[in-house]
Amino acid sequence: MKKLLSTGYTDWAFNIAMLVLRTGLGLMVLPHGYDKLVHFAVKKNTFMNFLGMGSTVSLSLSLFAEFFCAMFVMIGLFTRFTVLPLVIGMSVAVFKAHDAAIFGGGEKAALYLTGFLAILLVGPGKASVDGMMGK
Repeated sequence: MKKLLSTGYTDWAFNIAMLVLRTGLGLMVLPHGYDKLVHFAVKKNTFMNFLGMGSTVSLSLSLFAEFFCAMFVMIGLFTRFTVLPLVIGMSVAVFKAHDAAIFGGGEKAALYLTGFLAILLVGPGKASVDGMMGK
């Protein structure tokens, strides 16, 4: 009971928590990217045109973030660099696509954004490729 109420933590617990956060968020966002990859031809003309880049470019950037960057975040390779497109993509999803409806349609994107921001600030932990390489 004493440990449950403690605010202290060990390095081991922190690194396992970051592993769970990275892999959990990556596994949850990966199907969104895979769906965009599989249905690219169907979605390329109807996807949101962000900043006048065109719907195809916007879809490609979203696909890159949600599929490829999510895989890199899951294994912990170049984590802080690869989590940036996910933070940007989730920010666009929350604030532009869902009109900042954090407690409405944008709730899932807001949760992803919160988790990816935590990874960006804290880093991948030692249970990652980056951690094993000593970065």
